[in-house]
Amino acid sequence: MARMPEVRLSSGGKPMPRIGMGTAVYPFASSEAMRAAILRSIELGYRHFDTAALYQSEEPLGAAIADALRAGAIRSRDELFITSKLWCSDAHPHLVLPALQKTLRNLQLEYLDLYLVHWPVSTRPGKYVLPPAKEDLLPIDMSAVWRAMEECHALGLTKSIGVSNFSSKKLETLLSIAKIPPAVNQVEVNPLWQQQKLREFCVAKGIQVCAYSPLGAKGTHWGQNWVMDCGVLKDIAAAKGKTLAQICLRWVYEQGDCVLVKSFTEERMVENLDILDWELSEEEKHKIGQIPQRKGFPGLDFVSDDAPYKSTAELWDGEI
Repeated sequence: MARMPEVRLSSGGKPMPRIGMGTAVYPFASSEAMRAAILRSIELGYRHFDTAALYQSEEPLGAAIADALRAGAIRSRDELFITSKLWCSDAHPHLVLPALQKTLRNLQLEYLDLYLVHWPVSTRPGKYVLPPAKEDLLPIDMSAVWRAMEECHALGLTKSIGVSNFSSKKLETLLSIAKIPPAVNQVEVNPLWQQQKLREFCVAKGIQVCAYSPLGAKGTHWGQNWVMDCGVLKDIAAAKGKTLAQICLRWVYEQGDCVLVKSFTEERMVENLDILDWELSEEEKHKIGQIPQRKGFPGLDFVSDDAPYKSTAELWDGEI
């Protein structure tokens, strides 16, 4: 494998590896199989791991990191870049710090490299579920929640802070009140949902885009088969002698984004890393650029007539 490229974040801290291992397995659950797969991924060269309070993967990730240290697969925790996320039920000013402290206990770590506000949504405290009950959806006090995120950063409990699933408009509002601007926006990006407007905004503001569901998240509550069934991508993969997954991951990578992959099968873990020493041609990129766009995860779980967001257009500020 070629050396893993990294990107520096606006908030400093260690650089973020451009390819990360996602740990969301739906339905969300912790397992020994997950722990073993994460340990193997560390042995194969993965150094960037993405988890969240919602996923129930923090504890197996923490156990796998401890296993890797004992086995000598890594010399110290500092070799890894660990991201976790604040779930909606903890997106209340007084709950942000306790939520991060719980995450750190689950991970057996003293600090995160990146802590993200998972959605621009609050729900009633105490429940870690997706979809949330419609009656539990609440307005988010983003200014106060972000101040609490900044406090977590000041305490050294996370080296960088950022957001996930934020539109350009929501980012602009956050930037207007933030003392520490978000370093990352983690959003759905793949050839069928290219996010050109949002990605250009983030580049202009120094916010790193990190792409989830680069293959469409087939088999999950929020995923679709559209990416893996795309004829244009199938044709490019066949002509290139690569898998369709590799074409998608390489395309995201060439946009300058970080990309989160997720497979606990060793063959695919290796395959997902094998995107660094080849390129898409201009013709191939042009073909991908012409693919009709459709969002895989419109966020209907967070929309209701009685909720703060009454339509997907309001949730995404028209970027859908």
